Amino acid sequence: MVRFNFKEIEFKEEKERIKLTFLKHFYTYICKDDLSKIGNFKLGKNHIEFDSLEKKSAKFNFLLEEAFKNLKNYKGKPTTYIHKNSGILLVGTGYFGIVDRGTNLIEIKPITGCNLNCIYCSVDENKRTREFVIEKDYLVSELEKVVKIKKNPVEVHIASQGEPLLYEPLNELISDIKVIGAVNKISLETNGVLLTKELIDNLAKSGLSQLNLSINSLNQATVNKMADCKYPLKMVRNMAEYSSKKLKLVIAPVLIEDMNEKDMNDLVRFCKKINCKLGIQNYLNYRHGRNVKKQMPWEKFYKILEKLEKKHKISLKFSSSDFNIKEDASLEKPFKKNDIIEVEVIQEGRFKNELLGVAKDRVISVINCNKTGKSRVKMIRSKHGIFVAKPI
Repeated sequence: MVRFNFKEIEFKEEKERIKLTFLKHFYTYICKDDLSKIGNFKLGKNHIEFDSLEKKSAKFNFLLEEAFKNLKNYKGKPTTYIHKNSGILLVGTGYFGIVDRGTNLIEIKPITGCNLNCIYCSVDENKRTREFVIEKDYLVSELEKVVKIKKNPVEVHIASQGEPLLYEPLNELISDIKVIGAVNKISLETNGVLLTKELIDNLAKSGLSQLNLSINSLNQATVNKMADCKYPLKMVRNMAEYSSKKLKLVIAPVLIEDMNEKDMNDLVRFCKKINCKLGIQNYLNYRHGRNVKKQMPWEKFYKILEKLEKKHKISLKFSSSDFNIKEDASLEKPFKKNDIIEVEVIQEGRFKNELLGVAKDRVISVINCNKTGKSRVKMIRSKHGIFVAKPI
């Protein structure tokens, strides 16, 4: 008998197929007939057994690999699992992996996809055709390479174009980052909907230093409108109060003109009450965002902050130095804008008519592209080590 054990996969028998739930929020299927061709099998929650050893491993691994090509997230959206043998690199795109902007703050994005579809989001959930989730060990090993080149103590900021709390091995990820020598701070941003006291405790125990929580108003109707759903405001408020006793907490609302301007006074008072920092952000328009409103002019935005500062005697205008963010050594940037290079286009990207290519240890978003294989492309963006190109 041969038995395959999996920590991250749960098996469930259905009528004609087996459902594989991966990292709690993703799933795929294997047909029973295909498994039966390998041999008689028996399922457990996290394992599958076959009746003999003969050539079972190679055959089952092939079925598993084929099944993962059809992986989907809990919303039914096609999802790519990025692991060390996937051929997909982790540096070069802004929506997954590692982003190094030449400072001692390194962004990591272990997952895409969100449980909300906020009207102010920089990436409209409805425009995304594919999501991504990264193997924890692969992400940590690649992060270590970036940390090594930094001269200053490093902050690792866990973000995503989505919700990081949907990443199932999050506590293990934080624990592994914590032991990287030069890392002295780990921060995470969240919409708060998935927070529980137990999760907050575990995040703190794992080594999380700071939680950035996007509460946009203390008015239920306003937060419902901004989250585009019934937002559990009371629960998130309670989790904010609890978090402030366990971690450094930053409430980070997005200020939208004529929508939640008047609510900022209540948020200031709330932050003072629970002794946390308030970091108000201006609503910005993005190419892939929902763009439901025109962004507020910066001059007006700063006037609103100044008025709040005077009224409540607090500081609301911050610079990178306030967060100990300094210019630092950065990864080599192998391409610059307008370079013409050859890339190996390997698979679908996150948006329609976007594919991912690889070249010189970087992943490149190739837009207006519809075929895989070798392709000559022109670089149209190379800022902050994020590379976007188009075929020529």
